[in-house]
Amino acid sequence: MTADAARTALPHLPPRRPDSHKGDYGRALLVGGSQGMAGAIGLAGIACLRSGAGLVKLATAAACQSTVASFEPAAMTVGLACDAQGRIALAAREAIVAAAGEATVVACGPGIGRSEELVELVGWLYQNVVRPMVVDADALFALAQNKALLTPPPAPRILTPHPGEFARLIGHEKIERHEREALAQDFARRTGTVLVLKGHHTVITDGAHVALNFTGNPGMATGGTGDVLTGITTALVCQHLAPYDAARLAVYVHGLAGDLAAAELSQIGMIASDLLRYLPRAWKQVAPQ
Repeated sequence: MTADAARTALPHLPPRRPDSHKGDYGRALLVGGSQGMAGAIGLAGIACLRSGAGLVKLATAAACQSTVASFEPAAMTVGLACDAQGRIALAAREAIVAAAGEATVVACGPGIGRSEELVELVGWLYQNVVRPMVVDADALFALAQNKALLTPPPAPRILTPHPGEFARLIGHEKIERHEREALAQDFARRTGTVLVLKGHHTVITDGAHVALNFTGNPGMATGGTGDVLTGITTALVCQHLAPYDAARLAVYVHGLAGDLAAAELSQIGMIASDLLRYLPRAWKQVAPQ
């Protein structure tokens, strides 16, 4: 399949009605960020806004809330209880649940860090939050610590691991390239999730269907680009795309933004925040409005 063929088969967002308002485009709650990794949740939040979510709230460790709030004035923030190392603490669970109750979609993971409390917190949220969730980064690490949690969840879940994270989730040392599609499809089917296995020709599957993506380039192999994908995916589910469709479109647009950035900046010179600058151009190609 060529990139053009993949493009014509893509799901699409409906045109925005002239009388619509921000509530029509969903409320996103993104949980993550910690002392020293505040940028990750900032990237995800801005990507979510740049992909059409109506309202975006970033729930982050209180230790870095002011830093997170400084990235983008259009994003709201809430400070969560944190531990001595500036990571979100288990005591933050009630505040997250309250915020999730007002959300259309919850994302969890960018910059969240690792701790025993986070393993427990992420696992509880994964099994109990009755909202669609996008799970990435160290939230995937937390799930991998207790694989018994990976049972069909109470609401849709989109997991976006890179190969190393996926290997950890399924208990393999390494994922060979020729195994990717079969292992991804089996995992999605068993766990009742949508899986986005990132990499060259990213694999997207809901267990019944499998798609490969053909946008993107090696310049995107740099810290923070996965956080941008989390934000894009969250925004598309907020706008009522089905999880599998949202994942397919998000991966395509994410890669297209990377291709547009690389064409002007070079693969070597581009960084994750460049994707945020080129997202509007990518959307103009995919959904001109």
